[in-house]
Amino acid sequence: MDRSTALELLKKYLRDEKMVKHCIAVEAIMRALARRFGEDEELWGLAGLLHDIDYDLVNRDPKQHGLKAMEILKGLLPDFVVEAIAAHNENNGFRPTDPRAEKLVIALRAADHASGLIVATALVMPNKKIEEIKLSTLKRKFKSKDFARGIDRERIRGIEKLGLSLDEFLQLALDAMKNVAHELGL
Repeated sequence: MDRSTALELLKKYLRDEKMVKHCIAVEAIMRALARRFGEDEELWGLAGLLHDIDYDLVNRDPKQHGLKAMEILKGLLPDFVVEAIAAHNENNGFRPTDPRAEKLVIALRAADHASGLIVATALVMPNKKIEEIKLSTLKRKFKSKDFARGIDRERIRGIEKLGLSLDEFLQLALDAMKNVAHELGL
Protein backbone atom coordinates (compact mmCIF):
# COMPACT_ATOMS: atom_id res chain seq x y z
CA MET A 1 0.00 0.00 0.00
CA ASP A 2 1.32 3.45 -0.82
CA ARG A 3 0.88 6.54 1.35
CA SER A 4 -1.89 8.14 -0.73
CA THR A 5 -3.96 4.94 -0.64
CA ALA A 6 -3.34 4.67 3.11
CA LEU A 7 -4.42 8.27 3.66
CA GLU A 8 -7.62 7.69 1.66
CA LEU A 9 -8.34 4.58 3.73
CA LEU A 10 -7.67 6.47 6.96
CA LYS A 11 -10.06 9.26 5.97
CA LYS A 12 -12.71 6.68 5.07
CA TYR A 13 -12.70 5.42 8.67
CA LEU A 14 -11.69 8.52 10.66
CA ARG A 15 -14.11 11.42 10.44
CA ASP A 16 -12.44 13.68 13.02
CA GLU A 17 -9.92 15.94 11.25
CA LYS A 18 -7.93 16.33 14.49
CA MET A 19 -7.46 12.56 14.63
CA VAL A 20 -6.33 12.48 10.99
CA LYS A 21 -3.78 15.20 11.81
CA HIS A 22 -2.67 13.22 14.86
CA CYS A 23 -2.05 10.20 12.61
CA ILE A 24 -0.03 12.35 10.19
CA ALA A 25 2.07 13.59 13.12
CA VAL A 26 2.71 10.05 14.35
CA GLU A 27 3.59 9.03 10.80
CA ALA A 28 6.23 11.78 10.62
CA ILE A 29 7.81 10.65 13.89
CA MET A 30 7.74 6.99 12.84
CA ARG A 31 9.46 7.81 9.54
CA ALA A 32 12.19 9.69 11.43
CA LEU A 33 12.59 6.76 13.84
CA ALA A 34 12.85 4.32 10.91
CA ARG A 35 15.64 6.42 9.41
CA ARG A 36 17.38 6.57 12.80
CA PHE A 37 17.16 2.80 13.32
CA GLY A 38 17.79 1.76 9.71
CA GLU A 39 14.29 0.30 9.35
CA ASP A 40 11.87 0.43 6.43
CA GLU A 41 10.68 4.04 6.39
CA GLU A 42 7.57 3.30 4.30
CA LEU A 43 6.35 0.49 6.56
CA TRP A 44 7.06 2.40 9.76
CA GLY A 45 5.40 5.49 8.30
CA LEU A 46 2.30 3.53 7.32
CA ALA A 47 2.14 2.02 10.82
CA GLY A 48 2.13 5.55 12.23
CA LEU A 49 -0.39 6.84 9.72
CA LEU A 50 -2.84 3.96 10.21
CA HIS A 51 -2.40 3.23 13.93
CA ASP A 52 -5.74 4.83 14.91
CA ILE A 53 -7.76 3.84 11.83
CA ASP A 54 -10.41 2.10 13.94
CA TYR A 55 -10.79 4.82 16.60
CA ASP A 56 -14.22 6.02 15.43
CA LEU A 57 -15.36 2.53 14.45
CA VAL A 58 -14.96 1.26 18.03
CA ASN A 59 -16.28 4.49 19.55
CA ARG A 60 -12.87 5.05 21.19
CA ASP A 61 -13.32 1.92 23.31
CA PRO A 62 -9.86 1.00 24.64
CA LYS A 63 -10.81 -2.67 24.88
CA GLN A 64 -11.55 -2.80 21.12
CA HIS A 65 -9.18 -0.15 19.73
CA GLY A 66 -6.53 -1.86 17.62
CA LEU A 67 -8.44 -5.12 17.22
CA LYS A 68 -10.76 -3.71 14.55
CA ALA A 69 -7.71 -2.17 12.88
CA MET A 70 -6.36 -5.70 12.44
CA GLU A 71 -9.51 -6.67 10.54
CA ILE A 72 -9.37 -3.56 8.33
CA LEU A 73 -5.64 -3.84 7.54
CA LYS A 74 -5.26 -7.63 7.23
CA GLY A 75 -3.66 -8.38 3.88
CA LEU A 76 -2.94 -4.70 3.14
CA LEU A 77 0.25 -4.54 5.20
CA PRO A 78 2.69 -7.21 6.38
CA ASP A 79 1.29 -9.17 9.34
CA PHE A 80 3.94 -7.93 11.78
CA VAL A 81 3.00 -4.31 11.01
CA VAL A 82 -0.71 -5.07 11.51
CA GLU A 83 0.15 -6.80 14.80
CA ALA A 84 2.17 -3.77 15.93
CA ILE A 85 -0.75 -1.47 15.16
CA ALA A 86 -3.07 -3.69 17.20
CA ALA A 87 -0.59 -3.94 20.08
CA HIS A 88 0.16 -0.21 20.33
CA ASN A 89 -2.89 -0.06 22.60
CA GLU A 90 -2.03 -2.25 25.58
CA ASN A 91 -5.62 -2.05 26.88
CA ASN A 92 -7.06 -4.46 24.31
CA GLY A 93 -5.06 -7.47 25.53
CA PHE A 94 -3.47 -8.23 22.16
CA ARG A 95 0.16 -9.35 22.11
CA PRO A 96 2.07 -9.73 18.83
CA THR A 97 3.15 -13.20 17.77
CA ASP A 98 5.81 -11.96 15.34
CA PRO A 99 9.01 -10.83 17.10
CA ARG A 100 9.58 -8.22 14.36
CA ALA A 101 6.61 -6.31 15.76
CA GLU A 102 8.21 -5.68 19.17
CA LYS A 103 10.49 -2.81 18.15
CA LEU A 104 7.71 -1.29 16.08
CA VAL A 105 5.25 -1.43 19.01
CA ILE A 106 7.68 0.38 21.34
CA ALA A 107 8.34 3.05 18.73
CA LEU A 108 4.65 3.45 17.91
CA ARG A 109 3.65 3.86 21.56
CA ALA A 110 6.35 6.47 22.12
CA ALA A 111 5.54 8.36 18.91
CA ASP A 112 1.81 8.30 19.68
CA HIS A 113 2.24 10.07 23.00
CA ALA A 114 5.15 12.30 21.97
CA SER A 115 3.01 13.74 19.18
CA GLY A 116 0.34 14.64 21.74
CA LEU A 117 2.90 16.30 24.00
CA ILE A 118 4.26 18.35 21.10
CA VAL A 119 0.80 19.47 19.97
CA ALA A 120 -0.17 20.43 23.53
CA THR A 121 3.08 22.38 23.86
CA ALA A 122 2.53 24.16 20.54
CA LEU A 123 -0.94 25.22 21.65
CA VAL A 124 0.45 27.11 24.65
CA MET A 125 3.12 28.91 22.61
CA PRO A 126 2.46 32.59 21.77
CA ASN A 127 1.68 31.90 18.09
CA LYS A 128 0.55 28.30 18.56
CA LYS A 129 3.25 27.04 16.20
CA ILE A 130 5.49 23.99 16.48
CA GLU A 131 8.41 26.01 15.12
CA GLU A 132 8.38 28.04 18.37
CA ILE A 133 9.11 24.99 20.53
CA LYS A 134 12.63 24.39 21.75
CA LEU A 135 13.82 21.11 23.24
CA SER A 136 14.23 22.77 26.65
CA THR A 137 10.56 23.84 26.60
CA LEU A 138 9.42 20.38 25.56
CA LYS A 139 11.48 18.75 28.32
CA ARG A 140 9.99 21.14 30.89
CA LYS A 141 6.47 20.28 29.70
CA PHE A 142 7.35 16.56 29.78
CA LYS A 143 8.42 16.86 33.44
CA SER A 144 5.33 18.85 34.45
CA LYS A 145 2.78 16.29 35.64
CA ASP A 146 0.02 18.90 35.50
CA PHE A 147 0.59 19.58 31.81
CA ALA A 148 -1.22 17.43 29.22
CA ARG A 149 -2.28 14.83 31.79
CA GLY A 150 -3.49 12.41 29.12
CA ILE A 151 0.05 11.95 27.83
CA ASP A 152 1.65 8.80 29.19
CA ARG A 153 5.23 9.79 29.92
CA GLU A 154 6.23 6.16 30.50
CA ARG A 155 5.18 5.24 26.97
CA ILE A 156 7.41 8.04 25.70
CA ARG A 157 10.27 6.86 27.93
CA GLY A 158 9.79 3.40 26.46
CA ILE A 159 11.91 4.56 23.52
CA GLU A 160 14.94 4.16 25.79
CA LYS A 161 14.48 0.38 25.44
CA LEU A 162 15.54 0.85 21.82
CA GLY A 163 18.72 2.68 22.81
CA LEU A 164 17.53 6.23 22.18
CA SER A 165 17.81 8.76 24.99
CA LEU A 166 14.73 10.74 25.95
CA ASP A 167 16.37 14.00 24.83
CA GLU A 168 17.38 12.54 21.48
CA PHE A 169 13.89 11.15 20.93
CA LEU A 170 12.11 14.37 21.87
CA GLN A 171 14.35 16.33 19.49
CA LEU A 172 13.81 13.78 16.71
CA ALA A 173 10.02 13.89 17.25
CA LEU A 174 9.99 17.69 17.38
CA ASP A 175 12.03 17.97 14.16
CA ALA A 176 9.80 15.41 12.43
CA MET A 177 6.65 17.30 13.36
CA LYS A 178 8.17 20.62 12.29
CA ASN A 179 8.51 19.06 8.83
CA VAL A 180 4.75 18.43 8.64
CA ALA A 181 3.59 21.46 10.66
CA HIS A 182 1.82 22.90 7.59
CA GLU A 183 -0.29 19.73 7.28
CA LEU A 184 -1.10 19.91 10.99
CA GLY A 185 -2.04 23.59 10.94
CA LEU A 186 0.55 24.26 13.62
